Amino acid sequence: MPDAPSAPHSPAPLREARVEIDTHRPAGTVGDDIYGHFLEASFYGNIEGGVFDEGSELSFTEPGHLQGVRADVHDLVEELRPGAIRWPGGNVTSAYHWEDGIGPRDERPSRLEPAWGETETHRFGTDEFLAWCESVGAEAYLAHSARDVEEAMRWVDYTNGTRETTMARRRAANGRSEPWRVRYWGIGNEVYGPWQMGHRSAERYAEDALEHARFMRTIDPSIELIGVGTPGDQERWTTPLLERAGRFLDHLSLHLYGASNHLMTGDDYDAVVAQSLYVEREISRYSQLVAGISARAGLERAPKLVIDEWNMRHLEPSAWEAPRPGADGGIAERETAPVDALPSQVRVNRYSPRTIGDALFAAGVLHAIHRTAGNAAAVSMANPVNLVTANGVVVARPGGAVGSALYPVWHLYRHHTGRTVLPTTVDGPGRLQSVRLGDDRDPTGAQPTATMTVPFLDAVATRADDGSVRLAVVNRHRSETLRVRPVLDGSTSAAPTRARLRQVGGDLTDLYAANTLSAPESVTTRDLGTVEADDGTWVLPPHSITVLTLEAR
Repeated sequence: MPDAPSAPHSPAPLREARVEIDTHRPAGTVGDDIYGHFLEASFYGNIEGGVFDEGSELSFTEPGHLQGVRADVHDLVEELRPGAIRWPGGNVTSAYHWEDGIGPRDERPSRLEPAWGETETHRFGTDEFLAWCESVGAEAYLAHSARDVEEAMRWVDYTNGTRETTMARRRAANGRSEPWRVRYWGIGNEVYGPWQMGHRSAERYAEDALEHARFMRTIDPSIELIGVGTPGDQERWTTPLLERAGRFLDHLSLHLYGASNHLMTGDDYDAVVAQSLYVEREISRYSQLVAGISARAGLERAPKLVIDEWNMRHLEPSAWEAPRPGADGGIAERETAPVDALPSQVRVNRYSPRTIGDALFAAGVLHAIHRTAGNAAAVSMANPVNLVTANGVVVARPGGAVGSALYPVWHLYRHHTGRTVLPTTVDGPGRLQSVRLGDDRDPTGAQPTATMTVPFLDAVATRADDGSVRLAVVNRHRSETLRVRPVLDGSTSAAPTRARLRQVGGDLTDLYAANTLSAPESVTTRDLGTVEADDGTWVLPPHSITVLTLEAR
């Protein structure tokens, strides 16, 4: 007797995550400056050859502060509507003398820049940077070395002074009669580290920060000051700083980096997308510490946190031939040897193109900032390293400029999410995973990890100015399509039935596809229009970021 025909195979139902959103009790607010950026002088084509490229046919030629500025880079940045932009660094800050970068360009000195070993021409200086920020619609964030109080006072007077002083007259003579009105000022950069010129103890820095803050404010009482926080030995560093200078500091900095090994291992996607959990843990830890120390020090309020350096670093063996920029974007061709085991000596590849994994990591960091918005020491600003070229949001080459895989993330969140954070909880699938704890390494080259539960769907909800609820969802899973079920205020009966969907990723077959001058939209935002819910859910493809504008019944 013949076998009975087998039943047709039915695909397994998609797994689902339930997202509970409380629309009545906001958890806090975020400002536009969490979508800030970072520029560093003398750094891998970040400024010269990136933002600023004299002699290029792609640069502005009209006389003035913007002469020599790349028009294509300018327009890409302007389209982002960026938050505050930090300059001149970074490590460059510690040895930078701002007066070298004002006045006629041909009369400015060229000097060795000790942090990176490059020549700093100073042809893109204070007035050029501030004019560029004004033109692209960004707040300026100037970082001072904190090694000379009088120099810092002169800089504030030059940019913001309203009295008839020598500095204000110099500004006018250099083409700007009205004050620039710079709001954000950094007092030093990573001075806790021996790699910095001006490295000092916590107690010494506390005294220096106090003196700088007090006297910089005599020039302009309205400025907001950012003190140097630390990712390591935090209580030991932060306690004397807040006890001595806390009443003058509006913000404390925190630098956090992730690490990708894919240049050595060939694939590191799962490790990369999970590291936003590490960043969220560190934000929460430092926020709680800063709030506690502030309370014990009797401060009226705790300083906010400024994550003014963060990104995913692509590591490679130091023994490899040094990377060079490729004409189309990314890395120029070179010889590299296979890696059997992670080496003890590695470096950051500054030209490695950004991937969809980096984009999902970045979205996860933005979600972490949203979730901690109600903390006493919440994140007020965030500035990934870098805005242009060196692992940047925008990639510039002599032949043109393109948004990297990070560009659509900043554009999507800046333009299509709200600023009022709504409490959001996710109940859905995930996995137990060893999560890399930043880019630290022990003497053997091993990377520390901690076991964490990594949800496949990561979601935050906000209310926009038009009253709509915007739900941002990251599907971290590399290959699995998942469903998301939004539930507003505990009621499934009032669940939205329609949503406008905008999406990054999900359409990629190559997790390491990159945007180039010849293929500028490998990773881009797709507007999917208004999509009807399927039994109260929407389907989200793998390795994707989706912002849903929910429509009420």
